[in-house]
Amino acid sequence: MGRLGTETAMAISVEASAYAAAGKRVFPFHLGDLNFPTPMPVRKAARTALDAGHTGYCPAAGIPALREALAADIGKARGLDYNSANVSVQPGGKPTIGKYIAAVMEKGETVLYPNPGYPIYESQIEFYGGVAYPYGYVDTEAGLRLDFDAIEAGIAAGARHLFYNNYNNPTGASSPSAEMERLAQLVIEHDLLVVSDEAYFDMLFEGEPRSIASLPGMQKRTLILYTFSKKFAMTGWRLGGAIGPHWLTDEISRLNVNAESCTAHFVQHAGVAALKLPASETDIIRDRLRARRDRLATLLNEIDGVAAHLPEAGFYLFPRVTELMARTGFDDAETFRQAILEATGVSFCCRYHFGRPLEGEQEHYLRFAFSGISLTDLEEGMTRLTEWTNSH
Repeated sequence: MGRLGTETAMAISVEASAYAAAGKRVFPFHLGDLNFPTPMPVRKAARTALDAGHTGYCPAAGIPALREALAADIGKARGLDYNSANVSVQPGGKPTIGKYIAAVMEKGETVLYPNPGYPIYESQIEFYGGVAYPYGYVDTEAGLRLDFDAIEAGIAAGARHLFYNNYNNPTGASSPSAEMERLAQLVIEHDLLVVSDEAYFDMLFEGEPRSIASLPGMQKRTLILYTFSKKFAMTGWRLGGAIGPHWLTDEISRLNVNAESCTAHFVQHAGVAALKLPASETDIIRDRLRARRDRLATLLNEIDGVAAHLPEAGFYLFPRVTELMARTGFDDAETFRQAILEATGVSFCCRYHFGRPLEGEQEHYLRFAFSGISLTDLEEGMTRLTEWTNSH
C-alpha cells in the first residue's frame, strides 16, 4: 500500500465543499466532472432494463450487445476492424489502467507514462512493482509537444510499455499527425505495447480525432481505454471498455472475474442506448463546452503573467503562471492556490496534482477545468481572479 498513490485533485473537492458549507461562494474549476444531465434516452434505457429484470450477473466481458456496439463504434471512428472478441467491458475507464498492468507487466519492468498526466498511471505502475518512467511536454508557441528526449531515454532504460494520452488530462496537449507518427515508429522499432487512453477522443472541438491505433502496425500492439463518462455525461454510471488484441482483452476479462464478476447489467443496456444516440444529443454538450473553453482561454490570457494554449479537446486549460506568481509575490504553487481560494472562492488544481515534478522543472502551471461550471459562473470567477491579481 505504500506504493499506491491517489488522485490528490479529489482532496481539492473536499476542501472546496468545506469552504462552500461554511457559506462561502465557490467557483469550481478543480474537478473534471460534468454539470450536464445524462441524455434522456440513456436514462430511459436504464429504467427499462431495470424493469425488465436485468439486475443479475452477466458475462464478465460484457453483454454481447454492448461488446458488438463498442467494436463497431470504435472501429468506425478510427478506420479499424474490431469485433466483440476485441472488447472487454469495464466499470469505468479507469480499471483498464490497472488491469493492463496486472495482465502483462512483469515486476521490475519499465513503463513510460505522461507526467503531467493522469496520476493513476504512476500509481498503478508502482503498486504492481513496475518502474514508472515519466515523460513530459515541451512548451512551444504551437502548444505543448511530447518530450521525445525523455521518451527515447525511457526506451534506452528498457521500457516495454507506453501509456499515451492524446488530448491529455491535465495539459490539453494533443499530437499533430507527424508527432503521433514519430511516436508510433519508436514503438514499433522497439517492440513496445501501448495503452492509448482515449477518454477525450470524442470531445474534439474542431477537426477529426486521431488515434495511434489507426497508424500502420499499431492496432495489434495497442489497447484503447474507452469511457462513456465524457461524451455521454455518464461519469457516475461507471461504464467503459478495454479494446484491443483479443489475447489481451481475454486476460483483462479474466481479471474482471476476479475483481467485479461483471459490470452492472442494466448500466450496460444504457451504454447500448448511448451508442445509438444521434449526434445532435451529444453535440449539445460539446458545443457548450467549446463556448466555455473559448471564454476561459480569453479571460486567462488577459491576466498579466498568464499564458494558456487553446486545447483541441477535453475539459481543461493548463496555463503557465510562473510570471503571475512572481508578480504577486508567490514561489509555492500550493500557497498560491490556497490564497486565491480564500480570497476569491476560485478553486483549481496545480501541476503537482498530476504526477511528481520532473527533474529540473522550473515553470509553474495550473489546471482549470471548465466541465462543471456554467458560463456565467466562469466569467464571474475569472473577474474575481483578475481583480485579485491586479490588487497584488
